[in-house]
Amino acid sequence: MERSLHRNKRWRCVAYMVALVTLWNEASAQIRYSISEEVKEGSVVGNIAKDLGIDKATLKDREYRIVGSSTEPLFRLNKDDGILYVSRKVDREEICERSNTCIINIKTVLENPLEIHYVAIEVMDINDHSPVFPEKEKRLEIFESTLPGARFQLQPARDPDGGQFTVQQYKLSHNDHFRLEVKERGEDRKMPFLILQKQLDREAMGEHKLLLTAIDGGKPAMSETIEIVIVVLDVNDNSPVFTKDVYSTILNENANPGTLVIQVNATDLDEGANSEIVYTFGKEVDIHLQKLFHIDPRTGEIKVTGLIDFEAKDRYAIDIKASDKGPVPLATEKSVIITIADLNDNAPEIEVTSFSSAIPEDSKPGTTVALISVNDNDSGLNGKVICYVSEDVPFTLTPSLQDNMFSIVTKSLLDREHQSKYDVTIIAKDAGDKPLSSHRTISVTVSDVNDNSPEFSTNPYTLYVVENNVAGASLFSVSAYDCDEGDNALISYNIVRHGDEHKTITSFLNINSETGDILALKSFDFETMKTFQFQVVATDSGTPSLSSNVTVNVFILDQNDNAPVILYPVSSNGSAEGVEEIPRNVNAGHLVTKVRAYDADIGYNGWLLFSLQEVTDHSLFGLDRYTGQIRTLRSFTETDEAEHKLVILVKDNGNVSLSATATVVVKVVEPKEAFAASDVKSATKNEEENNVTFYLMITLGSVSTLFLISIIVLIAMQCSKTTDYTSKYLQETNYDGTLCHSIQYRSGDKRYMLVGPRMSIGSTIVPGSHANTLVSGMNAVDK
Repeated sequence: MERSLHRNKRWRCVAYMVALVTLWNEASAQIRYSISEEVKEGSVVGNIAKDLGIDKATLKDREYRIVGSSTEPLFRLNKDDGILYVSRKVDREEICERSNTCIINIKTVLENPLEIHYVAIEVMDINDHSPVFPEKEKRLEIFESTLPGARFQLQPARDPDGGQFTVQQYKLSHNDHFRLEVKERGEDRKMPFLILQKQLDREAMGEHKLLLTAIDGGKPAMSETIEIVIVVLDVNDNSPVFTKDVYSTILNENANPGTLVIQVNATDLDEGANSEIVYTFGKEVDIHLQKLFHIDPRTGEIKVTGLIDFEAKDRYAIDIKASDKGPVPLATEKSVIITIADLNDNAPEIEVTSFSSAIPEDSKPGTTVALISVNDNDSGLNGKVICYVSEDVPFTLTPSLQDNMFSIVTKSLLDREHQSKYDVTIIAKDAGDKPLSSHRTISVTVSDVNDNSPEFSTNPYTLYVVENNVAGASLFSVSAYDCDEGDNALISYNIVRHGDEHKTITSFLNINSETGDILALKSFDFETMKTFQFQVVATDSGTPSLSSNVTVNVFILDQNDNAPVILYPVSSNGSAEGVEEIPRNVNAGHLVTKVRAYDADIGYNGWLLFSLQEVTDHSLFGLDRYTGQIRTLRSFTETDEAEHKLVILVKDNGNVSLSATATVVVKVVEPKEAFAASDVKSATKNEEENNVTFYLMITLGSVSTLFLISIIVLIAMQCSKTTDYTSKYLQETNYDGTLCHSIQYRSGDKRYMLVGPRMSIGSTIVPGSHANTLVSGMNAVDK
């Protein structure tokens, strides 16, 4: 500060002396120039020689110089051309200090002859200096009780420039409490004053900082600022104030006792004892809350002292009072909001509100089985429940329009026969960080509907029945099974009776509708019917009822119930007897006659064998056991009797064989008599042979027709049924036509063969024999 004052005093003295010299020189000056300060070194000030009218030729012979200058001349003169130059930087404020006009006078000398010329150089000011405050910061102390209108003088700024480039104005930063006032004090002096326009409040703002700016008149203007710090002194006039308008916090439920909930904080803008705070619960705080929480009177910390349960209460509002320790305490109350954060401490609860324990198996997908509600006492994600059923059942959950309500519905078709009962497990799981879950199982019974037809254990059935069965006795049973239950599985059996042919066949059959036992109302006769077919229908008792049928193929097995019938010799009263006459001169091997017989049975039962039961002379006649031909074994002699009686036994090959006998009387006659008798006899024999031929034709036609019908039926059955079932009459493949003939039929893995006697060459089938009896084809015997 002292250095600055000394410097200013020195510059004022220099300026005064310069002014005096300037006034003296202006009167005798011949030339006047003007330059701006801060011009560059070497800048031209003016051409003195030219301005004085001195030509360059004169300067060559004469010396031209500046005299009387200081040790550091500001200018130099070129003696050759008379041009005046700036030799160094010109600082107007250094030379003229604060003078409004700055003129430098120099004296030039032109010798031979001597001439003195005076030159006045005016230095023009430029705005090269900013205003300067004496201090960088100004501090003022003002009581908050000071009334508006108080004035506070501030130190002005100084600017080395002069004229318009000095300080022209002051500006104050905006503040509601203060304004600026500037007063003129002498030439180029402006004095700033700070005016209080609004009462201060230390508690609102204990310190104000203002910026005062001094601005000169340059273009562009230059400025300088000073910070004014105003300290507001206190007056005790405030109650405690909480630091927050709202105190709220979140506390986890089940927090341990001693857990810090929140810390409240109040401040008192006063000082000393009036600013010391004590914290307590408000008068209206419930005693129950005081058991759950505790507040520290010194620090304002609220801690847990009881059990915090979100499900009991999820929010608490506690009034806290802050009081100062003044003689007359001032107090303030504030409400603290404690929100209880839910923890996942409750598992979901499942309740079945409606339940159908039985559901029909024909229910469509989407049929509702049960309604359930799920509740979780937790909140947020902890109370967000995901509900589903076990994956191994044909049921699923669908959400209801109402929250936490679900429907258990079928997701696919049900089949009671596949599974009649389901244990449906409902699983509820919340979405907490550590999810809790619960489950409940309900049993759903699938009720039966009549969706299954009865099924027979075998299809088709094949039955072999021995003829002559007992009328009214059970032949066999059919059995069907229905996968349904109850009345839907209660089966009744009936024989299908439609069409004239079926009515005839089934008229002698009956079936037990409950057991499926089939009864024959009459005995079967193989010789009349060998096979037939009928259908049995099984019907359940459902609504509507379902049924299925099965084909029953019945094959009649032959019994040996027919004795051989002898066609020749002709039988009149139950015994066959014939008379044959042969010449005495016949040789051995002569065919005497042939016994013809047939058996209505087939196979071994119809296989006939012939034997001699009685004969007068065993050496004379022989009988073929298979053909029934009687031939001579040797020639007759004179000693042989003229009449011989042969008793022929014909029997079948049944297990209990049946038989018949025939008597043939052979008369030995002389050759002439034999020829005469043969003529008479041939007519009779021709008539008999015609009758026999007629019967043979009828029998053969009947047997052939029945056989063809049987073959056609069996072929049709074989084509229409499964390949496992075959039942046919087949010609024996190894029959060679010499020993016997056979017929075989097969069903499944069983094979049956009917064997008959061999057929000799030339034999014919006797009518009514059913192709199992052979007779001789000889019509007459030559005598």
